[in-house]
Amino acid sequence: MRPWAGSRDREERDLLGKLASGFRENVISKRTLLALTVGVVSAVGVVVGEISLASLVFSGPLAPYSAAGVGLVLFGTFVGCLVIALSSGFKGAVSAPPVPTLIVMSAIGGAVAASGDVLFATMVAIIVLCALATGVTTWLIGRFRLANFIRFIPYPVSSGFVAGTGGVVCLVALSLMGVRFEAGVLATLFEPMVVANWAFGIAYGVCLYLATKRWSSFLLLPIGFIGAAAGFHLCLALLDIPSERAAEAGLLFAGLSEGRLWPAFGPDDLALVDWTAVAGQIPNMLTLVLVTLLCIVMYVGGLELAANRELDWNREFRAVGYAGMLSSLGGGPPGCMVVPTCLRSLMFGVDMRFTGIVAALAIGSTLLVGDALLSLVPVPLMGGVLLFTGIVMVDDWLVKVAKRVPRADYLIIVAMFLTIAAFGFFEGVGLGMLITIVFFIVRVSRVDLVESRYTARERHSNRMRPIPDRSILESHGERVLAYRLAGYMFFGSGYRLADELKASLGGAPAPRCILLDFDGVTGIDVSAVNAICRLVLAARGSGTRLVLCATPDPLRGELQRNLPPPAFADVLFETDADVGLERCEDMLLDEHRPAGDKTQDGTLLTTVADAMERHLDRQVWFEELLDELRDWTFVRECPAGSSIVAVDEHYEGVGLIIAGRASASDAAGRRLAQHGPGAVLGPLAAHGPSVAAQTVVAEEDCRIACLTPEAVRLLEANDGALALKLYRYLLWAEGDHSAPMVDDTRREEA
Repeated sequence: MRPWAGSRDREERDLLGKLASGFRENVISKRTLLALTVGVVSAVGVVVGEISLASLVFSGPLAPYSAAGVGLVLFGTFVGCLVIALSSGFKGAVSAPPVPTLIVMSAIGGAVAASGDVLFATMVAIIVLCALATGVTTWLIGRFRLANFIRFIPYPVSSGFVAGTGGVVCLVALSLMGVRFEAGVLATLFEPMVVANWAFGIAYGVCLYLATKRWSSFLLLPIGFIGAAAGFHLCLALLDIPSERAAEAGLLFAGLSEGRLWPAFGPDDLALVDWTAVAGQIPNMLTLVLVTLLCIVMYVGGLELAANRELDWNREFRAVGYAGMLSSLGGGPPGCMVVPTCLRSLMFGVDMRFTGIVAALAIGSTLLVGDALLSLVPVPLMGGVLLFTGIVMVDDWLVKVAKRVPRADYLIIVAMFLTIAAFGFFEGVGLGMLITIVFFIVRVSRVDLVESRYTARERHSNRMRPIPDRSILESHGERVLAYRLAGYMFFGSGYRLADELKASLGGAPAPRCILLDFDGVTGIDVSAVNAICRLVLAARGSGTRLVLCATPDPLRGELQRNLPPPAFADVLFETDADVGLERCEDMLLDEHRPAGDKTQDGTLLTTVADAMERHLDRQVWFEELLDELRDWTFVRECPAGSSIVAVDEHYEGVGLIIAGRASASDAAGRRLAQHGPGAVLGPLAAHGPSVAAQTVVAEEDCRIACLTPEAVRLLEANDGALALKLYRYLLWAEGDHSAPMVDDTRREEA
């Protein structure tokens, strides 16, 4: 033996020990075993529910093919559950064909004009096409990231949809148990075997509902179903009723063949398909696709809300798309996530892909068991499970929701519930959307389109004006009415605004101008344009000028097309509200300025005397300050049109305008202020570099006294009194008028 052989054996044993330890820790860990248990139990619950729904789809003329139909539904459930478990953003997802989808599929099965093998082959073709269409549609939505455009379904519509689905499920459950509200069937309703069918099923469904209200264990449904099935067969044995007789009476599934549940068809069956009948069901097939999309939206949204997690909706739609397309290859219906089952994975801390994979494999294993298992399932129990499902949906989304929504929204839910139960899903959803849109229009029309109202007395433009002009604006500014609009302008809000403005035209005197600021308007419809046209004509008739600011180009074009040329020429268009308000002020000043009337001149002089005195005092103060600062400043000459400082530009020092006029604007070019002699530029940069928040441009040739940060520091060190005078003036110029305009020390010296 080689000397190193023993060490190699030890290394191999150590490696095997590590692998075994890793297997025990990861593969058969407590969490993995719990995930295995939750996955199997979830699969049992899904299988019970889907067999019930499949029995509903393949009932009536399709009853002889119920075993094959169950196989198709379970195959679609298996494929959808496996694909979504592997690709969904929610780990631990368990999926199945939604109840509304199978309800619509049941309606399609009852409407196909065929019989025998042709009927079954045609139904399979319809299921394949529906699954393929749903898969392609949802995949395209996810691929092109369109989920956000369809995820916002009004809450009353989604609630009414689920409540209506619950009502339909209750009705079809009763129908499966032999309770049909038809004249010919009511006579046989109380025959012994019929009573046994519906009495046992209703009792089971109601008891199951009451039990779930009392206990919340997820084992309740599978254990209760197995126990009830065992009790049912025990009753048949005690009453000496053979299985054949029970099947004839509709208590057990009849017409089942030996062997596996799937595959239920082959390529040779394509020759049996009645494509004319398939074409006749295209409207119902489109309804099924729409209903499935609604289910996906509501289930993903409900899962987000219940799990308190953000999901990538486009990813979920792609996952459902892959599942639908693969399911169609085997004749299975489309599926999506089941919210309660997914939450079960989260509740037990096994939100991992392994849980969904286990559930899918457990569902798939039922396809290999054969029809023997299905023949043991009592029909009343299938009806009871459906009845339980419907009662829960109605209770949650019709009864309990009444306390959570406004009365108007609850009326939408009730209307949809009744319409879906009486006429169908398409009609119910259409009615719900129609009522919701009407309510939305009514509510939005009540929202005031006007964000703020003001007059030229309450707010002035940023243009510098002489004191007499400011006095006129203070006296007559109420004749300029300004409105800042916000939101979407449609026929409801547009006509309300037009009526309000036309009412203001009847004042005495009439407004000189009406300004409408569209800067906050997000959109305008044709009816609102018509309302504005009527306002323009009414304003022109009363001698009022209409000034429109920040007007969208489409609105301007529509006004030009719909107004007579003279009326359109009277409308003034400005880039923003400040420039528009300046135009309104100019028109008001032109009307009220004295024109050689000495009496009017005297009245105006009396009104502005105090203001002019304050202005002259300020100018004296400013000129004296400049004279004292002449040794500390240098003069900058800025020709008209030149930039004094640009937005985001670094600059240093403070500037005092000696002569000329400059205009300040923001980055978008909107004028913020006008500056004249005595104005301060850049007070924040008096002690160091700063970044300009505005662009200042010289409108006229300007002379500016500039004081650098170094000069300010020297001024503070050598002449504290003069520095104090400078700071007092800077405070006053920036709007702190509590600072005295005239230096008290100078007055005392005088």
